[in-house]
Amino acid sequence: MPAFDPVRDAVLNSPVSGGLSSADAGGPRRATDLSVLLNTSPTISPPPGPSSARTNSPRQRHPPALPSRAASLANILHPTPPTRPPSPPPDQRKQSTLAYNPRRRTPANSVLVPLSPDEIAMYRTQLGQGTMRLAKRKRPLDELEIDLEDDGPRVKRSRDAGLVVEHYNSRPNVGVDQRRESPIIGMRNFNNWIKSVLISAFAHPALQSSQVVGTGRGTAGAMKGKVLDMGCGKGGDLSKWHKAKIKEYIGLDIAAISVDQAATRHTSLRPPRFEATFGALDCYVHPLTRALAPARLAQSFDVVSMQFCMHYAFESLPKARMMLENVSTWLRKGGRVVGTIPNAELLLARLDELPPDDTELSFGNSVYSIKFDDRENRPIYGHRYSFFLRDAVENVPEYVVQWEPFTQLAAEYRLYPVYKKEFHEVFEEFKDHPEFEPLLQRMKVVDGNGETDMDEDQWEAANIYIAFALEKR
Repeated sequence: MPAFDPVRDAVLNSPVSGGLSSADAGGPRRATDLSVLLNTSPTISPPPGPSSARTNSPRQRHPPALPSRAASLANILHPTPPTRPPSPPPDQRKQSTLAYNPRRRTPANSVLVPLSPDEIAMYRTQLGQGTMRLAKRKRPLDELEIDLEDDGPRVKRSRDAGLVVEHYNSRPNVGVDQRRESPIIGMRNFNNWIKSVLISAFAHPALQSSQVVGTGRGTAGAMKGKVLDMGCGKGGDLSKWHKAKIKEYIGLDIAAISVDQAATRHTSLRPPRFEATFGALDCYVHPLTRALAPARLAQSFDVVSMQFCMHYAFESLPKARMMLENVSTWLRKGGRVVGTIPNAELLLARLDELPPDDTELSFGNSVYSIKFDDRENRPIYGHRYSFFLRDAVENVPEYVVQWEPFTQLAAEYRLYPVYKKEFHEVFEEFKDHPEFEPLLQRMKVVDGNGETDMDEDQWEAANIYIAFALEKR
């Protein structure tokens, strides 16, 4: 066998003319060349001369005979279908040994029932623990887009409003005994006394002149008046309105779970109970007609109550206007608005007292803390801070309500102030009143010896608020 010569093999297999042998005038062409595959005869002869002895060498192999070009194209255009092997006779087929025995994995009555429109609305507004956020997660966090009604327009709820909803929905609805164990029980009792004074001193006159009148079995007198509780929460003031002997009550709040708890609380009142309607609505974004049927709004309200909630409307001017529009549109002439809000003058004064190099911008005590976002920028609307109150509020965003700009805006809606005082001033004014002095003891603000559960820190926290009343003229 001749010695392996890579140069000679390259020449013998070259597709160009020439080569070691002159038997073929054009020289041999490589079998894998495209022209060879398409145009050669059915057989390819090995090259003459010495290379013929090396046909079976691992270094030089030739492909098997190829069909002509015409035959190849015919097979491509009209391929012969493959022949399937014949099926075995039926008696020779393999029979399955498993019997047909499907098993039901779920009970027969487990068909999913579609959600009702009310249930859809509830889940789309419940943003607390254990509920589902029906919002587009790809939206920016400062604009949670939530569809509150199937047939209504989409609305953008601010991230702060979402945080408020989530906080109050997640707050447990504790019983009376558990509330007594609260570390701020003295402050809670004092705040309830303040609200009772507001209702008796400033809401009662409007209720007594109301055209909404009814009677209930066992009542000493007529049940009079219609009340809108804008920001009713879990229904903490229901017993106060029950004692006021009102005829009709509507409670609205942005937190749907809290609204459900308020409705349950209403059923626990002893008869005769006032008529009550509850609904989940952001009253600072939507008109009341979105949550209330026309029949519920046919008769105007005598009193609107906004307790510890109106400051959320001051996130923006449009929200403040919508809040006032909802109040003024459905409040009768001579009707009253009673409410409680943080004292802007006190908050800003405390902010100014902070050292110039203080970057935290926070103040408070063991009961409460307030942290501002900015020291210098103080807009009328959107002046934001975070508020913490022990056993009540967990760093929820709130907004400063500057009193003078507020009353100027309210005047555009024919609402005028008739009362405004800080909580300690309300206490000084009414603590010796023949009606409200005994109430201090009944509401456990003080005991029989005149002593209170409020320590200095709770007293300071309570007095960051003011009480106010407006009248529509």
